[in-house]
Amino acid sequence: IEIYSLHVDCKVTSRFAHTVITSKIVNRANESREATFEVELPKTAFITNFSMSIDGKVYPGIIKEKASAQVEYDTAVSRGQSAGLVKITSRKLERFHVSVSIAAASKVTFELMYEELLKRQLGKFELLVKVRPKQLVKHFQIDVHIFEPQGIRFLETNSTFMTNELTEALTKVQSETKARILFKPSVDQQKVNPELDETLLDGDFVVRYDVMRGATAGDIQIVNGYFVHYFAPQEMPVFPKNVVFVIDRSGSMGGRKIEQTRDALLKVLQDLRPEDHFGFVTFNNKVVEWKSSLLQATAENVASAAGFVQTLSASGGTDINRALLTALSLLGEAQGLPERSISMIILLTDGQPTSGERNVEVIQENIQKAVSGKYALFCLGFGFDVEYKFLEKMALSNGGIARRIYENADAALQLQGFYEEVATPILMKIEMQYPGNAVEGVTKNNFKLFFEGSEIIVSGKIKNDLDLLPVEIKAQSHASDLTLKEEANVKEKEQVFQNQSYIFGNFIERLWAYLTIQQLLEKSISAQEGDQKSLEAQALDLSLQYSFVTPLTSMVVTKPAGEQETELANKPTEAG
Repeated sequence: IEIYSLHVDCKVTSRFAHTVITSKIVNRANESREATFEVELPKTAFITNFSMSIDGKVYPGIIKEKASAQVEYDTAVSRGQSAGLVKITSRKLERFHVSVSIAAASKVTFELMYEELLKRQLGKFELLVKVRPKQLVKHFQIDVHIFEPQGIRFLETNSTFMTNELTEALTKVQSETKARILFKPSVDQQKVNPELDETLLDGDFVVRYDVMRGATAGDIQIVNGYFVHYFAPQEMPVFPKNVVFVIDRSGSMGGRKIEQTRDALLKVLQDLRPEDHFGFVTFNNKVVEWKSSLLQATAENVASAAGFVQTLSASGGTDINRALLTALSLLGEAQGLPERSISMIILLTDGQPTSGERNVEVIQENIQKAVSGKYALFCLGFGFDVEYKFLEKMALSNGGIARRIYENADAALQLQGFYEEVATPILMKIEMQYPGNAVEGVTKNNFKLFFEGSEIIVSGKIKNDLDLLPVEIKAQSHASDLTLKEEANVKEKEQVFQNQSYIFGNFIERLWAYLTIQQLLEKSISAQEGDQKSLEAQALDLSLQYSFVTPLTSMVVTKPAGEQETELANKPTEAG
């Protein structure tokens, strides 16, 4: 079985990435063989299309509501269920895997298409292509086109497998608003050494970039009656923060995990700013406060905390409820905090509540009542024994987010990286306002906090023939209350994309649908049951209308007769 061509074509238009992976395979044996197509794609992406074409006959994947696809599938496969086609494989990736039997001398072409909105983190956008052909490929290429009307501020590519020879196969062409990156290694360049048929291509190919920004109320782009508004202010004073670290030291945290936690916390302590206040609550079946009140992050207090962190050891049960309530009362009773400051709790746990209150719903209610919108709660779940759904619901209900920390060698870096993302809040209570009579279907436009290095994105539809779209942003910074105003000239904005031949026309509409689905799904996690159903119904309609494989839809892949005829591609979620 020979993969004679493998192309990855990626077009990024204003952060929205559209990727097509095409693999052409020939069976050079004189009997039929299995041809396999295996691709790792970002978890944040939605698959939008897949097809196999065998000797000219096309077998398309069809996207349906998950429940009805499952029924159809179960009927087709009365002989026991086969595994789904998509599985989470790592912190950032999931794997799509399909194989099909092809006759001697036959050819098959696999094509997979997926889309995602690139998210700005720590000042850059990242486009990740996983490369793993497992054999030398005659025609191999990765072709990335980027068009950013705001202008490209910087662009870098790196990969985990680059050698000097392979660097020669990489070309980068860049203008003010466009970039093209082409990686096209010959068979000789792909080889580990000239004698062996082993490939070097195994790992990540990453493109990172950021865009230019004026000091205005963000940037508005408009195509075919849909708008997207990007807002990422820079060079603003940072809010002092009051942060309580709530650290699980139950028995299961023993060994490697507690070491990595100590390493990460020591680094995080170094990153606190002098005007920050902080505290530690550690817990197993007992809850211990490092100090009975929050302390300012002076050099002396930080050094003393580092001494405490180094003594952390693991044993006993897990009383999440009391640990969080203790942290909340530390914040509630804190004296002398800066007037304009932001209070947050960062919980790190690797297990389920086993001591004290064990009912997760009761814990959620207790915490939500105690937080009552005043603080942000971030929940980090270490490994796979945590009840991730519970952590995610608790974080999203209390103005924060949840993240899974994977038990790898880089777990300490994952923890530090998460802290860096939330370490510099520069705006709070951000409201992105558009005149109600001018727009509809607007995505989330109120945000509790904005962290430096990230980006706020709002999208919607423009009603009627509007000439000017006025926007107003209200927010609180550390120094003052802000009001920023801007007017977008609809015709001029539409012009920007008119003559860009390689852009798929309705990309802002698809971006709007992608963002709306993501937000409806996120909202449904912390919603009451009745609301949950209606949020999911809306997300399902959009998933079907725009053909996205989301947690509510399935792609039914039909194979030639004589094989197990149908298989399902579902979207896995972090909560499983």
